[in-house]
Amino acid sequence: MACEINLGRLEPCKSVGGLKAIYIANWDKDFAPTLGTNDEITGMGSVVDLYKFDLRGANSFDEAGETSSENGTAFYTTTGTVQLKKQDAVTRKELKLLAYGRPRIIVEGYDGSFKLFGLENGCDVAVSTASGAGMGDFNGYNLTVTAKEVAPAHFVDASVMADAAEVDITEGS
Repeated sequence: MACEINLGRLEPCKSVGGLKAIYIANWDKDFAPTLGTNDEITGMGSVVDLYKFDLRGANSFDEAGETSSENGTAFYTTTGTVQLKKQDAVTRKELKLLAYGRPRIIVEGYDGSFKLFGLENGCDVAVSTASGAGMGDFNGYNLTVTAKEVAPAHFVDASVMADAAEVDITEGS
């Protein structure tokens, strides 16, 4: 792996932050996406089943690049927090299964970008419930996602997410 950069970066135009949705894929050891020249995912390799969760409010996914010159190591740690409003039996069951697995998670930003977290090692998802003390308090599920990877999350070409030959997206009711 080459360690020398070969591009600079100009100041970009203004953008927006925030997460619009997450797409969860069950772990598949044979998952082998196609990477383009900039390490962007340009194909899934086979049809991937994705489960879409719409988001609003305080949700985030952040990556920290961690290096140690003493140990000669470099890796990336992802931490994500997601709030899913309103508790119900169906969601409870699905989130219980999610916590037992190590899914891959694609995050859709309000800027139109898609990023895949947990490509090599999957993600760990801790689920907690909140009922709130007052009538106007949050009632729902708090998901905390963590992942450790050798490389940062890969961008996914938006055309891949719109292609039924690449992804099969199941939305809730």
